[in-house]
Amino acid sequence: MKKSDKKIENQLRKTLTEVCEFALEDINGYQWVTHTVKFDSFPKSLVVTCAFATQKHIDELIESGQGTLLKKLIVKKLGDVNIKIEDQNKQIKWMVEA
Repeated sequence: MKKSDKKIENQLRKTLTEVCEFALEDINGYQWVTHTVKFDSFPKSLVVTCAFATQKHIDELIESGQGTLLKKLIVKKLGDVNIKIEDQNKQIKWMVEA
């Protein structure tokens, strides 16, 4: 991993940890966040995945509008450290914790 890639990875981890702390307190069923990235095609390759306890929690997240707010928070926090999400519908995903 190049030095610049390590810097980006550290920014991603720090920023997503902040998002995680907020979501753990305020979003029902939220469990954790992770990300994948291919640095040779960054930031288009960045995918942020938020895990929830059940599909019902995801359904409630979407129905209540909290899903939109969580996506906006992720985009804003990453933007604050100059990481641009180009397509939040493709790059931010929900999943049920297995």
